[in-house]
Amino acid sequence: MPTEESRHVYRLHSTLELPLEDLHDHIDEATFPEGITDVEITRRNNTLILKAVSEDDSVSKYTPTAQLKASVTENRVYEEDPDERRNTFRWDEEEEEIESELVEFAAFKGDRETVLQNSLLQYEMFLVLCEIAEAAEKGTLTAISERDGDLDATRIVEGEPRPADIEVVEGPRDGGSGQGGVNWRDNKFITD
Repeated sequence: MPTEESRHVYRLHSTLELPLEDLHDHIDEATFPEGITDVEITRRNNTLILKAVSEDDSVSKYTPTAQLKASVTENRVYEEDPDERRNTFRWDEEEEEIESELVEFAAFKGDRETVLQNSLLQYEMFLVLCEIAEAAEKGTLTAISERDGDLDATRIVEGEPRPADIEVVEGPRDGGSGQGGVNWRDNKFITD
């Protein structure tokens, strides 16, 4: 029987955006991490939910598995950069219309609780999000995760994995050696 691995996602921040069509193509062709057989995509108005389907048949259909949440936005995409076109010198008097179309984008924006929800298969869905980040041409994914006691920093910028470090600093509560708290034993307001 395999031992239970310890996997967690502690911090996550995402500004990823990619065309909805590209996201569907990516999920259709993806190989999922162990524990996930499929990812179901559901759209409710302008919200997109990507939900993990567990390999484990003993998981109740009422048990919420990890899911990624994105908002759907429409952006106008130009065949040619309109700013670049305006800056080029033109001899002709009339300006040609730049070809464009409205494209729906999936935007995975926010922190862990906003983008990555529910704990069952959360680490595995984080790996799915990393794959999506590498397919996205716009945005950044940064995260701190843990696998079997080792912390791992993730940083993917505009589709490219980048080096990342974890820096441990003293927090505001770590500064003293027990100072600042109430000493209940020597408190003059408490009597025997």
